[in-house]
Amino acid sequence: MKAYIKTLSCALVVLLCSSACKDFLDVPPANASDADKAIQTANDAQIVINGIQRQMTNSAYYGRNFIIYGEAKGGDVTLFSQGRGLDALYTFNHNPQANSFASFWTTIYNVIYQTNNLLENIARLEADGSTENFATAKGEAYTLRALAYFDLVRIYGKPFATDRTAFGVPMVIKTLNYDEKPLRATVEENYQQIVADLIAGETGLPKTKRDGYLNFYANKALQARVYLTMGNYTEALAAAEEVIESGLYNLYSNTQWVNAWQSQFGSESIYELVIEQNQADLARASLGFYFMRRGHQTGALGNFLASTGFLTALAQDPEDVRWGVMARDESSANRLGSCYKYLGSTTFAGDKGSANYTAVNIKVIRLSELYLIAAEAALKLPAPDRAKAAAYTQEIHKRSPNLPAIDVNSVSEALILAEKSKEFYQEGLRYFDMLRLQKTISFDDAFAGISVPTRETSINSSFYKLILPISQDEINANPGIAAQQNPGY
Repeated sequence: MKAYIKTLSCALVVLLCSSACKDFLDVPPANASDADKAIQTANDAQIVINGIQRQMTNSAYYGRNFIIYGEAKGGDVTLFSQGRGLDALYTFNHNPQANSFASFWTTIYNVIYQTNNLLENIARLEADGSTENFATAKGEAYTLRALAYFDLVRIYGKPFATDRTAFGVPMVIKTLNYDEKPLRATVEENYQQIVADLIAGETGLPKTKRDGYLNFYANKALQARVYLTMGNYTEALAAAEEVIESGLYNLYSNTQWVNAWQSQFGSESIYELVIEQNQADLARASLGFYFMRRGHQTGALGNFLASTGFLTALAQDPEDVRWGVMARDESSANRLGSCYKYLGSTTFAGDKGSANYTAVNIKVIRLSELYLIAAEAALKLPAPDRAKAAAYTQEIHKRSPNLPAIDVNSVSEALILAEKSKEFYQEGLRYFDMLRLQKTISFDDAFAGISVPTRETSINSSFYKLILPISQDEINANPGIAAQQNPGY
């Protein structure tokens, strides 16, 4: 493949060529391509989208680390032993030289590079009079770029509600010259671009289901997530309700919920990234493998277990359907601290039709989340709609059939957040919810008696390591960013 000479910096070039290419470009699927390849037709553009989405399943992004990042730091998981892999995320053992997880930066900027290149190629073809209909490909590219920037700014920038004037990430929305070294924009500028891209993207996307691809409602669902993060509750509610009221998706019933993890493209799945066996399947490096019980399969280390606090919350109803994806962990025969969502089931059902139990699609956004976004937004409107907030929360709260129903008197932010914790365990949302709401996060270090000198047992918005440092490699390649390093590092 061509060398990436127009990416963010020289450091990005080196890392992409040494790691990303090895990880997911050595065995290119027949229906995927890089955006810097010549495109002439709408079908060519869609093949490039396939390639971009495949890059997103890299272990440094949605394939594993990004989702673990959202879980390991949020208080719902713990460690039984240190040194098994990625435990620096849990212990916040980060600095610019070590455990900076620079692959987030390089991998996600690679996705952005590809979307920029595709959009520019399409623009050239349209300017030359092409009669091809590129609307869908443009809608997907804008939406994927928005998602990539949303993920980046949440990793490296302070939460929008905390300090929108703080440094976010460099804003790169065109192909760069090899010697360009962009500096960091503000968090607010990042979010302005994210919203602009989402709005630009929605117009070209169809309102029909597109398994494995973005559609209009996936874009709207991401808008709801972004607006909620920004505290724009009116727009968050409107976007969430547009998805809910479309009728294109349906919540899983209690009898369907557990088995839904065995299937691709369930009735709740608004956007999934496809994990193909022997192409993007990470096998023992997969997300599912890191949450599996130690020794349940050869090589399984039991990297992350559910925290005592999470299990206590789930145990409020022993018949909560979400127990169905939990199995015992290594600590005892009774503690159900290992999660098997991304193995399909506790018996390794995997996605139906797949012979490999780790080749399970990544569910980026589900309808359940839209119900809880709508609930929180309705509750926080200038004139709160408590009835609507209660009704939306109750639809998810039904997963716990023996708990009292939620009504206008009992609905609260804390209850919605608790419901979201139970519903989306191992889906990478918890930490980002805690950050945007400026909550204190408490860790279950006492469970296995581990020592964590790199953070306190409880942390709050004053802790500088809530966001990652810019890596020293990136600073070496782009010296201007040195003066923009995140505070404390």
